Amino acid sequence: MRTSIIGYPRIGSLRELKFASEKYFRGEIGAAELEKTAKEIRLRSLRTQQDSGLDFIPSGDFSYYDGALDTAFLLNAVPERYRALGLSELDTYFAAARGYQGEKGDVKALAMKKWYNTNYHYMVPEIEDSAELELTGTRPFDLFIEAKEQGAVTKPVILGAYTFLKLARFTGTKTAEDFLDAAAGAYSQLLGRFAELGAEWVQIDEPSLVTDMTAGDVALFTGLYEKILSGKNGVKVLLQTYFGDVRDCYDELCRLDFDGIGLDFTEGKRSLELVREKGFPKGKILFAGAVNGKNIWRSDYTKIAGLIGELGKYAEETVLSTSCSLLHVPCTLANETKLPESCKKYLAFAEEKLEELAELKTVLSSQRPEETEELRRNIALHSQPRIAGDPAVRARVAALTEKDLVREPAFAERERIQKERFGLPLFPTTTIGSFPQTADVKASRAALRRGQITKEEHEKFIEEKIAQCVALQEEIGLDVLVHGEFERNDMVEYFGQCLEGYIFTENGWVQSYGTRCVKPPVIWGDISRARPMTVRWSVYAQSLTKKPMKGMLTGPVTILNWSFPREDISLKESAFQIALAIREEVLDLEKSGISIIQVDEAALREKLPLRRADWREDYLDWAIPAFRYVHSGVRPETQIHTHMCYSEFADIIRDIDDMDADVITFEASRSDLRILDVLKESGFRTEVGPGVYDIHSPRIPSKEEIKAAIDKMKSRIPVSKLWVNPDCGLKTRGNEETVPSLKNLVAAAKEARDENG
Repeated sequence: MRTSIIGYPRIGSLRELKFASEKYFRGEIGAAELEKTAKEIRLRSLRTQQDSGLDFIPSGDFSYYDGALDTAFLLNAVPERYRALGLSELDTYFAAARGYQGEKGDVKALAMKKWYNTNYHYMVPEIEDSAELELTGTRPFDLFIEAKEQGAVTKPVILGAYTFLKLARFTGTKTAEDFLDAAAGAYSQLLGRFAELGAEWVQIDEPSLVTDMTAGDVALFTGLYEKILSGKNGVKVLLQTYFGDVRDCYDELCRLDFDGIGLDFTEGKRSLELVREKGFPKGKILFAGAVNGKNIWRSDYTKIAGLIGELGKYAEETVLSTSCSLLHVPCTLANETKLPESCKKYLAFAEEKLEELAELKTVLSSQRPEETEELRRNIALHSQPRIAGDPAVRARVAALTEKDLVREPAFAERERIQKERFGLPLFPTTTIGSFPQTADVKASRAALRRGQITKEEHEKFIEEKIAQCVALQEEIGLDVLVHGEFERNDMVEYFGQCLEGYIFTENGWVQSYGTRCVKPPVIWGDISRARPMTVRWSVYAQSLTKKPMKGMLTGPVTILNWSFPREDISLKESAFQIALAIREEVLDLEKSGISIIQVDEAALREKLPLRRADWREDYLDWAIPAFRYVHSGVRPETQIHTHMCYSEFADIIRDIDDMDADVITFEASRSDLRILDVLKESGFRTEVGPGVYDIHSPRIPSKEEIKAAIDKMKSRIPVSKLWVNPDCGLKTRGNEETVPSLKNLVAAAKEARDENG
């Protein structure tokens, strides 16, 4: 039995890459120092994998920002606007990732979208008609050589040609088919180069094969690989999939000249069924994704051993692998000093999953696996009751009826009542919630954590920050204000800390995009609200202004999707448990005089099944009702907002309308407000605020740029339903960017009002 992983975390166990990159962006270090830190992370990860006894160690899974962006630069698919800046290759790369504003020019970043059904975000490649796809980059080869110098002949990892073309945005008249020959030629050349360097295996990732494929898609995939595989030159090719099953192209995978096929047996609903029904081709190795790469619970060795035994009936050789890259879990439990052992023993981060693979290798290679100490320990762990549930919470969820999920009166009547109550102007301006988490905010939070200041001193500081934030918003001229969220470390972890049923890590960081890392809390038991979570700060902020103050909450589906969930109950059950708690907070805010309440569902799209046939029963039929339950008990004059970002919404736009919120704000600027056409075509009834500028870029948008976005909105959406706001919360930006951007936003909105009388 041999073992493999698909990829490894690249941020460093203590986020070293994040901090070095941000220093580079600020001009505090040069490119050489950034690369030094990156190399240290790579070599440390390589040693960890070598020491674990892993048989197939990946290289090329490292990235300074994003793998899809790396592939675009590898294949010469770099839009001309970034080349025209005349920057170094590294700075051109970062300009495409973050945007650029300086003496060389002013360009927006590439669009950013969710990576399939995860909280990772990828940069959307843009392919212009004039693009000449060819192998111009050297990074994958450099990383292979670097590992080889350390005594490791690794398995280079490359994003596949089919997935790259499917994810790309074609900006002209050409389509993916027009670039088939060029892409195939570049990948064939890549395989040849790896053969020259002494690679035995190359892993080509094709996650798009687990999505719905048309006959044209299958033809594109087979057309690419019939050409690509003709240039193997002796190197073995592993076609790796993850996040689902390959039901639409299994026959083609088996027929094509791949040496190994990687299938996901964790999220792949039909993966085992496909192997049973169709068999597995002789002469190929099956890489079985049986160790969950997306969640942090210890594996059940008995179940995995049963699966591998079953697969052995069909495949000549099976390699045990993770279900996906370990990019989606934290690096190591070694930095967790506060979690009790009674909790830690149930958890496995990336490093611990390597240990699991090593133990499973011992178990599965044994003539008598039942006698191995590794299996005995694992059986003992899984036979213990982990948690004591809360029967009251489960009873409340079970008692919910359809009536509990419907808000009265209907939307149109509420809209009329709310317009009379608030008297807002056309194009009302607001922000999504958070304001910059500046150094003094982080320092006060750290001082409280270290016991250097009291809770009372920290809360006094937070009040001062809220007062400054409210005064700033009034000075800028925003119409609906927020309190700034200075008391919050994260939009999910903060709420988890106010709920029963969660546990938390110190350093369980996971990359979300670029230098943005999140620390998902762990759902340990049944969820209930321990205490009010936001009321104090919202009420205090409202006392400082006569303008409406939004109460800011995170919705139940997003809290669930941005946590590591339990595996012993359904996601639906967990979502409604959280919904019970958030509903209590909504009603308390309303009782306390907060008239506008925003319940963010930024991650609503994130866990939508990748196959349309599974959307309703497996997700939407409980995700949308869970949100509706949160606000179904408020009065008609209370306005409910929600926010969504960095996902494709077109195909679920009617379900989003069915959430029955009063106002929805969307991320839209990076995708050139293309969602407007979808809203118009669907007859979207909810009032809407498509984001008019990108907060994930350090650029400051001009008044004219924002006004042009508003004009585009006006041409598609009734002006009575339009709000003006940034794309997302401002937490990651600095005041030096935020203040002028918001001033330009307000000025643009006022100009639009003047034009509309």
